[in-house]
Amino acid sequence: MARDNDSESLPEDQELVITRVFDAPRELVWKALTEPDRLAQWWGPAGFEMLVSRLDLRPGGVFHYSMRSPDGRVMWGKFVYRELAPPDRMVFVNSFSDEEGNVLRSPFSLTWPLEVLNTISLSESGGRTTVTLRGGPINASQEELDTFRNAQGSVRQGFAGTFDQLAAYLAAAMRGL
Repeated sequence: MARDNDSESLPEDQELVITRVFDAPRELVWKALTEPDRLAQWWGPAGFEMLVSRLDLRPGGVFHYSMRSPDGRVMWGKFVYRELAPPDRMVFVNSFSDEEGNVLRSPFSLTWPLEVLNTISLSESGGRTTVTLRGGPINASQEELDTFRNAQGSVRQGFAGTFDQLAAYLAAAMRGL
């Protein structure tokens, strides 16, 4: 059961949904999600250095980046934007890639989906922003769907760390305002 566009939905056990509330206005959170200098300060696993190769923020545009692990290994990834509705919502396909931007298999699993469709929604109340990430494989084999479903606990843990870094970045940015 592959999903090839965002009007289809995966069963609940195959779609990842993560929600986090940040103590920052939606406009600042949107900037942290879309501006290269800001993204480089928080995106990715803790301890990794993120470098933006290219960010073309428009439907069809690409965010191409690398992450260097503490031991020096480099991984590449990219987003291909499908929809941008600032500051409310973005939809993009996330993939691992090589330095030229060609889609590659994950460095940690030969059965990880090549493409994961993500939707990030932002809503603000009382100066706090709720970010909801919904993601799931597209154009995926059953084996890739199973791998994604079985890894959700690990993916949630990874995003918790990444969102902790975003919260710290936003707190520092708010102090600097």
